[in-house]
Amino acid sequence: MSTTRPYSPGDRGPEPSGASGASEGGVPGTGASEGGAAVSSGARQVRRLAFAGESGVVPLARDFARQALYAWGWLPAATADQRAAAEDVLLVVSELVTNACLHAEGPDEMFITCDNKVIRIEVSDRGTGQPAPRTPHRAGRPGGHGMFIVQRLCLDWGVVRTPGVAGKKVWAELGAPA
Repeated sequence: MSTTRPYSPGDRGPEPSGASGASEGGVPGTGASEGGAAVSSGARQVRRLAFAGESGVVPLARDFARQALYAWGWLPAATADQRAAAEDVLLVVSELVTNACLHAEGPDEMFITCDNKVIRIEVSDRGTGQPAPRTPHRAGRPGGHGMFIVQRLCLDWGVVRTPGVAGKKVWAELGAPA
């Protein structure tokens, strides 16, 4: 698990900005419709949610992610393992957005990307803090273990900072069950 590497192994750089239900290159991708079509092999699906002026951002983000999971064929889940993988995605979305609310005056936007069998979640905010996993139930520190949960559930996670730009982007990647 990474807390410093800006991208997971094999990534070439940041996700495209301004995407909403599009595959790599900005072309509408399979799975972006409401029909619940599964992602084609090799297709990279990207969805973007802007939080400007929104209230109730955690349930909004979870609903947005749930819709993407349906569109990409992760839901409805046929097995308990597939259901657990989808629930893990929704929990990580909740934790990343909540972290931005508690420590960075709220999230700016969220990207959720599906590339074959990996879901990548990115939440940007204007905060200067560095997210770090804390062991749950430390004496004198109630709560505050959201990044510990993210670390335990994800294949990898990290923080991206762009020089000269306020804030950061916290990303996490989860895999589908075999």
